[in-house]
Amino acid sequence: MSAPLELIWALIGLLLTIGGTFLEASIASPSWNGVQAGIPIHSLGVTYQIGAVLLVGCLGGKNAGALSQIAYVALGLMWLPVFTEGGGLDYINQPTFGYLLGFIPGAWVCGWLAFRMALRLESLAFSCVCGLLSVHAIGLIYLAINLHSDAQTLIDGVFKYSVYPLPGQLAVVCAVTVLAFILRRLMFY
Repeated sequence: MSAPLELIWALIGLLLTIGGTFLEASIASPSWNGVQAGIPIHSLGVTYQIGAVLLVGCLGGKNAGALSQIAYVALGLMWLPVFTEGGGLDYINQPTFGYLLGFIPGAWVCGWLAFRMALRLESLAFSCVCGLLSVHAIGLIYLAINLHSDAQTLIDGVFKYSVYPLPGQLAVVCAVTVLAFILRRLMFY
């Protein structure tokens, strides 16, 4: 992929990640008995932030994915409150900051695998899951370093930041996989 195209994808990824931070992921579950009016919406307990990270990797490749997330972390640390709980240099002390750092290798791994294998739904799903696991691995390492003094707090953090959000994030991975597959077919690459 050419450098200008990678920069465009990096900018798109940055904007999607910022926007995805503030959009809650939900699913619609229509009533099958016809009694209930309307379609109820159920929250997945996560935002589309991780979806944006993985989508830019699947569509823009490893360099665009990593560059967009480097820009996202830099913006959040220096200028804009684009993180879930604000921003600024003090955010480094937050237990979730490791997961934000994990966006960089997560997007890179996802993009690297997405363009290394033939374009199939299964290969895109595999690349997204590997990217998600990279995010969680870096997040857990940072959490362990940040909360090393108290084992119970560390276990609570692991459940709060990795275990509980994982089902919702896997649902977002499914949506990203299908969307990336369709878009890559439409864009002929």
